[in-house]
Formats: sequence, C-alpha cells, structure tokens
Amino acid sequence: MQQAILAAGTIVAGVFGCVAWFWGSNLILDTIFPPRGAHAGRNITRANRVRPWLFIGPALLFLGLYLVYPVFKSLWLSVLDSDGRHFVGLGNYEWLAGDAKFRESILNNMLWLLVVPAASTFFGLLAAQVTDRIRWGNLAKSLIFMPMAISFVGAGVIWKFIYDFRAEGQDQIGLLNAIVTGFGHAPETWLTVPFWNNFFLMVVLIWIQTGFAMVILSAALRGIPEETLEAAILDGANPWQLFFLIKVPQIWGTIAVVWTTITITVLKVFDIVFVMTNGQWGTQVLANMMYDWMFRGAPDYGRGSAIAIVIMALVTPIMIWNIRNARKEMA
Repeated sequence: MQQAILAAGTIVAGVFGCVAWFWGSNLILDTIFPPRGAHAGRNITRANRVRPWLFIGPALLFLGLYLVYPVFKSLWLSVLDSDGRHFVGLGNYEWLAGDAKFRESILNNMLWLLVVPAASTFFGLLAAQVTDRIRWGNLAKSLIFMPMAISFVGAGVIWKFIYDFRAEGQDQIGLLNAIVTGFGHAPETWLTVPFWNNFFLMVVLIWIQTGFAMVILSAALRGIPEETLEAAILDGANPWQLFFLIKVPQIWGTIAVVWTTITITVLKVFDIVFVMTNGQWGTQVLANMMYDWMFRGAPDYGRGSAIAIVIMALVTPIMIWNIRNARKEMA
C-alpha cells in the first residue's frame, strides 16, 4: 500500500510540477517582456524566441544529466582501474580482446543480430499481410501485439515456465516438456542445451517484437496506392507476385527502419538472458556481461565501463542510419 501511495504521489507531483513550470515560466517571461505598451511588438518577438526553450529546456537538462553525462563518465571510467582511481589507458580494452567470455558474448550477440531482426520482421510482415485480409483481423492484431505490453522480465519469466524441466516420471509443469512427454519422449533441460539454448532465448524477443513489426508494416501496406495494386491485378499478377514484386518493394524503406530498430534492441538485450539463464551455459551477451562486471561481487568499474562503450560503439552507427532512413520516409 505504501508503494502504491508513493507511486501515485510521484505521478501527481510530476504532472502538477510540469503544469506549474510551464505556467510559471510563461508568466515570468511575459512579465519580463510585456506584450503591451510602446515596445509590445519587440517584446513579443523576443518572448517568442525564448518561449520554445521553456518547453525543451527541462528535457535537454535531463537528457544531458541522464544520457550525455553518463556516456562521458563511462568513457573516462573505461580507462581507469577497477576502483576508478588509477589510469590504465587501454588496458581494459586489451583485457576484453583476450577474454573468452567477451568473445562468447560477441558471437552470441552476432547470432542474435542474424536471427531476431530477420525473424521478427518476417513474421511481422506476414502477420500484417494476413490480418488485413481476414474478417477478424483487428482481433488477431490485438493478440499478436499483446506481448509488447509485457516487460522483458515478465516475458522471460513466462517463457522460463514454458521451458521448465522436471525429472523424468514427475509431472511436467513446463508446456514444452509436457508436450514432449505426451508423445512418449524424455523431458529435456532446454535452457542448458549448448548452442540451441540461445535460440530458445531468441524466441522470447521474437515473440515480443513481432507485434511491433506488424503494426508499423501494416500501416505501410495500407499506404500503398490502390491504383498500383489494381494495375498489377489487371496485368495478371497473382497474389504472390502482388505481394513480393509490388507491395514489398514499395515499403522497403519501412522494412529497413523496423529491421534496424529491432537490431538496436537486440544489441542491448539483457533482461531476457538475465532472467532465464543469467548468461550461463554459453548464453552470455554483452549487456549481461557488463552488468556482471559492474554490479556483481567486487565491482570492476573499468571493465564494466569498457563493455558499455563497446555496446555504444555497436549501437551508434545503426541508430544514425535508422534515423536517416526514418527522416527519408517522412520526407
């Protein structure tokens, strides 16, 4: 009850704080530059130059405090020792280059990058096309999109139960092992199976991101001019040709944006791995490794920050390319 009251109080304080800021700051601005009197025109012009900063100022402040500053702080920590006191230069990055777990994390992240964006985009595109052609399409879209409302931690817990293992002869509470034993086979510890356990983890993120891809791509498909589709049908195009040769090329820019957005999410994946395997049995990824070094046991801020910088270096070019493509789509 105390936590609920605290959360409600925080929301109320935040809302009223924003209202008070914008009302009060505009009142002060109009007092400094009154929109009346002999200099009304000049005051209005000056006030209009300042007023936008009243709206974006707090956002810039918090972005700088919680986004820009941590980047430079992490960069500085990455060249210090574990205590963050002594300069070690590129020593932490040299350690990364020779660490087996780091190589495992890089390879696993690359595997995630190959599978998850492609599968999520493909299934999202398929769902967008199919749901637009059936009577209960809106209901189907709601069901497919529903996992997006679940946190990664919650999704990890749900799928951990699906993969749950009980010794042979016991009742299987895991859905997958219940199906397997129902067909007369022995239950399997799915999350400890080398190599393949990475794919079992990827299924969770694909399940979540398919709904996101479907919504964006469905809007793009609806934006294709009807005249183009009618002309293709009159020219004798069958449904497969209509989809792959007419529709997909016209929404290729949107597909690329969806693909890269999911790619950025994959590079930062942490919650699912942390909840389901904690990086054990060959499933370690960069974000989980960073967390282990930064917050587990005796923290090593230098190595943890070095891994964080590597993640940022991988994400930034994709993010820039994504933003440019998004701007082209809106142009």
